[in-house]
Amino acid sequence: MSQLTIIIADDHPLFRGALRQAVSGLEGENTIVEAGDFDAAKAAAKRYPDTDLMLLDLAMPGVSGFSGLMSLRAEFASLPIVIVSATDDPATMRHAIELGASGFISKSAGIEDMRAGIRAVLEGDIWMPVCGQSGQEHDPELADLISRLRTLTPQQSRVLSMLGEGLLNKQIAYELGVSEATIKAHVSAILLKLKVDSRTQAVIQLSKITMSTLVA
Repeated sequence: MSQLTIIIADDHPLFRGALRQAVSGLEGENTIVEAGDFDAAKAAAKRYPDTDLMLLDLAMPGVSGFSGLMSLRAEFASLPIVIVSATDDPATMRHAIELGASGFISKSAGIEDMRAGIRAVLEGDIWMPVCGQSGQEHDPELADLISRLRTLTPQQSRVLSMLGEGLLNKQIAYELGVSEATIKAHVSAILLKLKVDSRTQAVIQLSKITMSTLVA
């Protein structure tokens, strides 16, 4: 492997240290960037546009559930993201992959297993613990919602995430550097794809997936 840039996003300093230890065992003189909350993680991704991998805690200050993953996937489409979480049931792992994560690492894993997962994703594979590789979604409604969310374009996903943050159309337009009419068009498309009648209902649908697991 050539020199890598890896962002470690976790609000627990001790666990960032464990991930740093795992990353430090990789070949080469790699750049490791740490972020203690979601805003810092997003800022790091902007500051280092050629980042090779982000290790993202599922629950950090400034984000709830899978909303952080969805937001980052929408804004940094080419950035591989591995979810790192103590909530490591099979459903949570599957949802992470279905929503765009390149891998899932349990916080209960040993350093060598973490390193193996990181190395696998850097080599282009999807990594998930064996216990998450079997079984089907037991909630058909949730499975259908995930399927619909995956039809959103990156920009539509960003708009939906901002709706979830309570931003108005004009605020979203300002943040994304587009016209308010463009945002209205995106909102209309989102409502159609999610089969809902209002932005409030769209946010409720988003909350179902972001809170579909107990976060840790």
